[in-house]
Amino acid sequence: MNIKIIAVGKLKEKYTKDAVSEFQKRLGAYCSLSLVEIPAQEIKDDNLAQKYMDIEGEKILSAVKEDSYVITLEIFGKMLSSEEFAKKIEELSNEGHNEIVFVIGGANGLCEKVRQRANFKLSFSKMTFTHQLFRILLYEQIYRAFKIIRKESYHR
Repeated sequence: MNIKIIAVGKLKEKYTKDAVSEFQKRLGAYCSLSLVEIPAQEIKDDNLAQKYMDIEGEKILSAVKEDSYVITLEIFGKMLSSEEFAKKIEELSNEGHNEIVFVIGGANGLCEKVRQRANFKLSFSKMTFTHQLFRILLYEQIYRAFKIIRKESYHR
């Protein structure tokens, strides 16, 4: 299984880089993992926010293969338990999907074109998280999902 994470913005703090690096290392035993970081557009004028979101969206879409299964991370997506998330990943693998792409938008969210490309819209919470914290949460939940799928002792 190939997992690609497309994220708008870069990790800045050492502790977030360390946490993500640890989960990347752990995930190596379960999947092929790649990361595409899209530069965040600096918003100098709120009236241009949609334009900046569209620019980010075009870059996101250019990193997605036609046959990839795309999961966007959105506040209004479907909420799943860790077990349901693991089941979703397992089902996608069993259905023959070679690559799952997770998309984390920028500060303004995701443009409509990216949202339309999504095969599934996922929400971790109705709360808003910092980009850096959310990226750690995503890596951890993907790792947890593989542990659940393999019935290994991490998830309780």
